[in-house]
Amino acid sequence: MAVVRFHLVSTLSPKDVLGVLTDFGPSRAEAWPTIDAEHFEVHDRGDTWAEVTEGTAAAWERTRYEWEPDGDKVTISTLDSKLFGAGGGWTFKMTPEGDGTRVDVQLTRVPGTVKGKVLASLLPLATGSLRNSFAGPLHAK
Repeated sequence: MAVVRFHLVSTLSPKDVLGVLTDFGPSRAEAWPTIDAEHFEVHDRGDTWAEVTEGTAAAWERTRYEWEPDGDKVTISTLDSKLFGAGGGWTFKMTPEGDGTRVDVQLTRVPGTVKGKVLASLLPLATGSLRNSFAGPLHAK
């Protein structure tokens, strides 16, 4: 199992960060650089959860998002993934900081193949790229 942790400081309020993370409207693929329209599908959703497939041809995953409307955390569980298979996921924890929000991110991967194990071992080297992929949509410094 590979675990990568990093944080960002967003100019958005915690509620607005939650809104960005859980906006599954048609503009999601435009807002997020790691999602293309061909690999974005909302399978089902409720008031505090959504099951979606998102990513690119190179790296997509089907996930279940869960959150509380006035909460400070979004949990994303990986149901299937082109690179890693089921297991693991993402956690976003929002904490007010100054005029914005500190967003603590944890990515956990549970690789089931040799290729997945190799990719998971390289994840710590990609922390900067991961952080950058969230910086734009979350208005982070």
